Amino acid sequence: MPAIQLHRATLSNGLRVLIAPDPSTPVVGVAVHVDVGFRSEPQGRTGFAHLFEHLMFQGSESLEKLAHFRYVQGSGGVFNGSTHQDYTDYFEVLPAAALERALFLEADRLRAPRLTEENLRNQVDVVKEEIRLNVLNRPYGGFPWILLPPVLYDTFPNAHNGYGDFSELEQAGLDDAAAFFDTYYAPGNAQVTVLGDVDPDETLALIEKHFGDIPARPTPARPSFAEPAPGSERRQAVPDAHAPLPALALGYRLPDPSTRLDDYLGHALLASVLTDGEAARLQRRLVHTDGLVTDVSASSGLMGVLDARDPDTFTITAVHPAAVDPDKVLVAVDEELDRLAAEGPAADELARQSARWAAALHHEDDRVMYRMLGLGTRELLFGRAELALELPQRLAAVTPEQVQAAAASLRSAGRAVLLVEPAGDQSGAEQGEQE
Repeated sequence: MPAIQLHRATLSNGLRVLIAPDPSTPVVGVAVHVDVGFRSEPQGRTGFAHLFEHLMFQGSESLEKLAHFRYVQGSGGVFNGSTHQDYTDYFEVLPAAALERALFLEADRLRAPRLTEENLRNQVDVVKEEIRLNVLNRPYGGFPWILLPPVLYDTFPNAHNGYGDFSELEQAGLDDAAAFFDTYYAPGNAQVTVLGDVDPDETLALIEKHFGDIPARPTPARPSFAEPAPGSERRQAVPDAHAPLPALALGYRLPDPSTRLDDYLGHALLASVLTDGEAARLQRRLVHTDGLVTDVSASSGLMGVLDARDPDTFTITAVHPAAVDPDKVLVAVDEELDRLAAEGPAADELARQSARWAAALHHEDDRVMYRMLGLGTRELLFGRAELALELPQRLAAVTPEQVQAAAASLRSAGRAVLLVEPAGDQSGAEQGEQE
């Protein structure tokens, strides 16, 4: 993959622009990142950022409902959007000749989405059905990204269920939607990213043409979501009517990637050393040697590496037979962490995991959509899109001592322990209680 030279600009209305020319790419990707995620939604409106993402696909003052879909797909493109902890993104990938069409479509809805009572009520129902499908009626629904944060964190932004709560979604009104749009979807709170075989100057002129006349509005002050780390272990058990086996999740606080990136990446490699591949520490110990669990995984970040500002969560999750005492699993995890904290990983062990990371990152970035989103996300969150390009090399440079220090930090701080307990077939009662 050739080197990408990044070009940055800011329009007079405050909209930030990132252009990444890539002559090797026969298509063009366009993304709009908005600096609002579910940690920013107001108390009493749980799930509103997710709901508003849906509303942004319901037409605009210029285009009727579904027109955006038809124009993208009619050009041979694909599109989507998603809500994360600290941002919401909207993106599409099309043939390069459709660049201006994509910019028009994204600018059109950023200028004035079609907020109507009919659209609002319809999308509340859509989000509720999505929650039923992905959380309430699915084994291990919301595990661990919804269920673990309220055990590890105390404040509403960090602990609440950003996917959505039925009662609070149903209370949302058009005034709430209009206020949310006016506050968070100001052009100064958004960023446009374009990646593909494009000329930077011509692309910037097109962005100015379509986005430049969106009126500037005050941008919200971005609060800090920092809170003290837990000083001891916190434990909570939750029933799951659909789970065939018990499960557990451990949650630890990660270093702030904006100020301690090397320490953060040490934790990313620690997660790989613990669970990636059959030779990983916890795979060998918990699955193959002791037979305590049927599945185990670890991750830096609730929604991925470098996908959120501070604070974010290091997780270890496992599914285990009902006959196994979860405390035996916890003891084994602690022993493996203690061993890594005392000795660190072997050089060849770490090299193997670094190679796995590099292969996975290059495979993912081979797709224009993921390459574009990686650049745009790191630019919005950390002001350095280059992190997306540097990540394979930076992870390869992580030393055994950094992984050793990461393991020691997990053992020296408090943690959350979430236990998922099978509760039999109570799906009907549970759904009734939710509604």
